[in-house]
Amino acid sequence: MPRTRTHRAPAVLAAVLATTGLLLAGCANPSTGSANDDPTKPVTLKFWHGWAEKNEVKAINDSIDRFEELHPNIKVKATGNVTDVTMNQALRAGGGKAPDVVSSFTTNNVGQYCSSGMWVDLDPFMKKTGLDKNKVFPKTLLDYTQFEGEQCALPLLADAFGMYYNKDAFKKAGIERPPRTMSELKRTAVKLTQRKGDSYQQLGFMPNFRLYQNSPDRMFAQWGPRYFDEDGKARLADEPAAKDFFTTQRDLIKALGGYGALEKFRTTFGDEMSSQNAFLTGKLAMHMDGEWRGLMLNDAKADFEWGTAPMPVPDDQADTYGRGYLTGTVAGIAHSSKHQNAAWELVRFLTADTDQVVAFANAIHNVPSTKAALASPKLDADPTFRTFLGIAQHPDSVALPPSINGGQYVLALQDFAYDAESGKIDDFDKGLRKLDDQIDADTLQAQN
Repeated sequence: MPRTRTHRAPAVLAAVLATTGLLLAGCANPSTGSANDDPTKPVTLKFWHGWAEKNEVKAINDSIDRFEELHPNIKVKATGNVTDVTMNQALRAGGGKAPDVVSSFTTNNVGQYCSSGMWVDLDPFMKKTGLDKNKVFPKTLLDYTQFEGEQCALPLLADAFGMYYNKDAFKKAGIERPPRTMSELKRTAVKLTQRKGDSYQQLGFMPNFRLYQNSPDRMFAQWGPRYFDEDGKARLADEPAAKDFFTTQRDLIKALGGYGALEKFRTTFGDEMSSQNAFLTGKLAMHMDGEWRGLMLNDAKADFEWGTAPMPVPDDQADTYGRGYLTGTVAGIAHSSKHQNAAWELVRFLTADTDQVVAFANAIHNVPSTKAALASPKLDADPTFRTFLGIAQHPDSVALPPSINGGQYVLALQDFAYDAESGKIDDFDKGLRKLDDQIDADTLQAQN
């Protein structure tokens, strides 16, 4: 099962907003812990995480059992289903009830975790225990777990986004393979679309941003955009890919019947995580989703043959095909912990031990987050899952850059995208300049 708070964009963004206030309000005086403890002495660590599904909790508990077998002096008390808001309230308060080891599904918040001082810099711990992060972790995953040179988190499994497609629908339409470029996506989506009165029986692809995982930042990743310049200023108006992205999406909407018709059809879809998911019920022939969806399709015993592939890329970037959007869980040590060396042993085991990372990835069907684990023969051999391993290792795959105010710029992009797709923005150049100004103003406010 997926980590639902990670994968439901509206819920995540709301949490980002709430967490922003908590982090910024608490960044002045984070509770001070200690890295003078002896990790060989008996200790009990408090580990807070967000996993809640039965199989996820079992996978975490199995991981802790493996850790305690290797470190019999360290006991771990795990608390699951913890939100970022709850976690950061505890970190601000400090004291004996606060966690020692923390994890989050919201990579957008890493900039705040680091800059606020709530999560400690892990580089000193890696240096004294001989862990070379650049050899252990893929660069993109390291990029989203640090901010301005401070590595306050490490990746704890990853998510890669690609395309799921209905092989039966493709065969019926005489289409041999999934599209690789945006022009191919448009042609394929139109060919797969079946009208039913003033609506649809089957839609080739739903381009609208309000669908399930179709948040604009995830779709935009196929263009490999740069959000900020070297000085941290928003540069979307100067990014040729931005205008092309929104133009391409609007053209696809038009080719498939228009925004109004598509939105009306979208409201007939069932819940993303239910048996009424629009791809599972055959309403969508192609669909962007993460690696966890394959496990759900298998569990639901989908009544059609399906496959996976990378999402298409812009025609002028055809050589980047195979890329995708990456995100994931991050883990770190609370600044208030009095047992930071022992806490590091747990963080190091969960994030860098190859056998542990592979076992955890297989258990919850997520992408492993170390180079060695990604290459392990012990990984699930299902080719539909291995598509996402390829996306995770592709040199052109991208993650969102960290920011001091978390995902605030993603929220601004989302609002702009909703207006753009519905036709409320006539001049993309002007609109993107205004968006840059808003992002810069939000960043400045967070710094003051």
